[in-house]
Amino acid sequence: MRRSILSLGVLFASCAGLAAAAAPVLPALAPAFDKPGDILISDQFNNRVIEVDAARGAIVWHWGVGPNDLSANSAIGVNDALRVGDFTLISGTGAPPGTEPGCPSGCADNRVFFVDHAGRIVWQYGTFGVTGAGWNQLNTPVQATWTAQRTVLIADQGNQRVIEVNLAHHVIWQYGHTGEAGNGPNHLNNPNSIEELANGDLLIADESNNRAIEVNRAHVIVRTFTAGGTLNGVAFASRLPDGDTLITDANNNRIVEVNAHDQIVWSYVTNTQPGSNANPNPTRAVRLRNGNTLISDQNNHRVILVNHAGTILNQYGNLNSPGFGLYWTRQGLNAPYDAKVIGDNTGLTWFPNMDLH
Repeated sequence: MRRSILSLGVLFASCAGLAAAAAPVLPALAPAFDKPGDILISDQFNNRVIEVDAARGAIVWHWGVGPNDLSANSAIGVNDALRVGDFTLISGTGAPPGTEPGCPSGCADNRVFFVDHAGRIVWQYGTFGVTGAGWNQLNTPVQATWTAQRTVLIADQGNQRVIEVNLAHHVIWQYGHTGEAGNGPNHLNNPNSIEELANGDLLIADESNNRAIEVNRAHVIVRTFTAGGTLNGVAFASRLPDGDTLITDANNNRIVEVNAHDQIVWSYVTNTQPGSNANPNPTRAVRLRNGNTLISDQNNHRVILVNHAGTILNQYGNLNSPGFGLYWTRQGLNAPYDAKVIGDNTGLTWFPNMDLH
C-alpha cells in the first residue's frame, strides 16, 4: 500500500524552511512514479538518481541533469538514494580526482537532501561544494537513511564518522572521532554505510577496516563481522530477517552472507562473466523479499538481479560499458553505486513506517 507522508513536508518546512532551488526534471518515458517494484538507482558518474521500471528497464523518473552538469542541479558522484514515501533521500557524495573530466582534481558536493516528485529540494544537510566538519557540513557523505525517530543517519566518510542529525540540522549522535581514522574504540576507517536495526543498534560498513560492526547507542561494539577474516573493502552491510548479515565485499568482487557466527553461508562473485571488468568492485547488495539479490556492480556499469543459485535474472546497464540515456537503462549507466527496490526493504533491515500523520 502506498504510504502517505504529507506531514513530512510540513515538518521539513517548520524545522528548516524549504530550499528555493528545484532541479530540472527531464521528460520521462511514462508518468508512473513510486510504483512498488520499481528500482531506484544511484547512477554515480552520470550525476543522477533514476527510477526504473523493473520489467522494461524504462526510466520513469530521475533527479539530476546528467554527466556534463556539475552544478547543484545534479548529485555529483551520487552514491546512495532511498525512497521515503513520496520523497527521495539522496547522498551527493562528490567526484574523486580523475573521475570527472570537468573537474580533474575532483569536485565536491557534500550534501544529503530530500527531493519531492517535482525535483524540489525540501530539506538538506551540508552545503554544495563546501567540505567541512562543522555545523551543517559534510565531507564525502556516501550513504544516508531515514529512521523511525524522524532523523537522518549519514555515513560521513571523509570525516571518519557516522552521524545522526535531526531536521533542525543538529548532530544528536555520532560514532567515530571526527577526522581520525582508526580501528580502536569509537574509531572508523572510511565508513561506507549505516543502517538502524530493529533492536536500535546501528550496523556500520567500516570499509577500510575490512569489517562490518554492530554498535549500540552507548558506542559499544556488540558484534563484528569479517567473514572469517576474508573481507577486503566492506562497502555495505544489512541485516536479514533470519539474523544473517549480507555484506558487499567490494575489493574481493563478491557479495557474502554470513551467519551470527561469522561463517559464510552464501556468496556471489561479480567478475566471472566473459567480458567482465577484472575488478568491478560491487558496492551494494540488497536481499529482496523473494530471496533474490539486487547488486550494484559498479565498474561493470550495471545493476544485476541474481537468484540464490547465482543465475542473473535481469540486468540494467551494459556489461563493462558505460553510457547515458534519458529513456532506457540499456542506453547505459556509469558506475551505478546503489540500487534498491521500491516497497521491498527486506535487505535494508529495519525500515520505519512512514505514515507520519
